[in-house]
Amino acid sequence: MVTSASTVELTHYIEFRRFGARPHLRGRRIPVAVIASAARDNPVIGIEGLQIAYDLSEIEVLAALLYYEQHQEEIDAQEAAVNAEYQQFSA
Repeated sequence: MVTSASTVELTHYIEFRRFGARPHLRGRRIPVAVIASAARDNPVIGIEGLQIAYDLSEIEVLAALLYYEQHQEEIDAQEAAVNAEYQQFSA
């Protein structure tokens, strides 16, 4: 018997209304890059730790990480531009 995997529609969890073109969790002010960075920088934190740290549901954390995985180059470029702009204004 073959079963098909469920498909998650990420647009239910990810939006672009705030922060310019930076993707963030729908209805939250948490960019996808923040969740991905926290997961990358603290690999022992795990999904549950990210849920607690950012007051998110499991599906929100997983959606952010999946979206980042699918759009990593684009998001990393956006974050580099944001950081460069921040550095320019803070100097």
